[in-house]
Amino acid sequence: MTSAATPAGQPGEVAAPYGTGAGNPPARPGKRVRIHHLRELKERGEAWPMLTAYDMYTAQLFDEAGIPVLLVGDSASNNVYGYESSLPVTVEEMVPLVRAVTRSVQRALVVADLPFGSYQLSPEQALATAVRMMKEGRAHAVKLEGGRAFAPHVKAITQAGVPVMGHIGFTPQSEHNLGGYRVQGRGDAGAELLEDALALEEAGAFSVVMEMVPAEAAKRVTHELRIPTIGIGAGPDCDAQVLVWQDMLGLRRGKAPRFVKRYADLAGVMTGAVEQFAAEVRGRQFPAPEHVFH
Repeated sequence: MTSAATPAGQPGEVAAPYGTGAGNPPARPGKRVRIHHLRELKERGEAWPMLTAYDMYTAQLFDEAGIPVLLVGDSASNNVYGYESSLPVTVEEMVPLVRAVTRSVQRALVVADLPFGSYQLSPEQALATAVRMMKEGRAHAVKLEGGRAFAPHVKAITQAGVPVMGHIGFTPQSEHNLGGYRVQGRGDAGAELLEDALALEEAGAFSVVMEMVPAEAAKRVTHELRIPTIGIGAGPDCDAQVLVWQDMLGLRRGKAPRFVKRYADLAGVMTGAVEQFAAEVRGRQFPAPEHVFH
């Protein structure tokens, strides 16, 4: 099979197989985003977007569109590999996705999630997994879930020179312990949320994701921290906002979480295109004369 992504040149030439490859992405001006740039954005009061990415093409597109941070999330578990939740995905399954994204961007900061079971046992295990993500995946930073209890893990990783993004509030890897997908940090629990955030900051985290927490609690945490906060279902006052790209672009069908806004109906576009292709093949309309070599 030959991809049509690269047009044919002189007679007899064919398009490069399977696209142009990550080695030759479209040029994009601008410097690589670093963690201190994100803190500078917070200091200036400028909000910034973050999206997940798991492959070459989406990484390139999001990078070209100016998304400063891309997360290769453990959400790949149920958005790439077809598992029912984020829990089953392994480090071995994550590393190739991380490597594909980092090889495909010129500017974005790429953060790799540490999957369930790859860091909880000890700070030493957390550091070992982080090293794999940096060496094998070529990630620029890693992310792990948990508050005060995981401050030693964050400290071990950051002291080794690896930037860490924290994740508090609703933590999907703990869904069974939390009783399912439930809002965290309501009422008195808001104080605990702040303590978790401050502990991660003290341990050296460069940013903190807050998922499914009340907007007022997230606002307080954002105000108290020197490092950026990233909201997903945490209201408008966070320093940044993140969404899973399949949710944001409408590739994943069905009921979306309350915090998701669908900016496109990619599932509908793709279905229509595939149906048209199938109909043209069955009707012998494709390939047409312009698609044939002579």
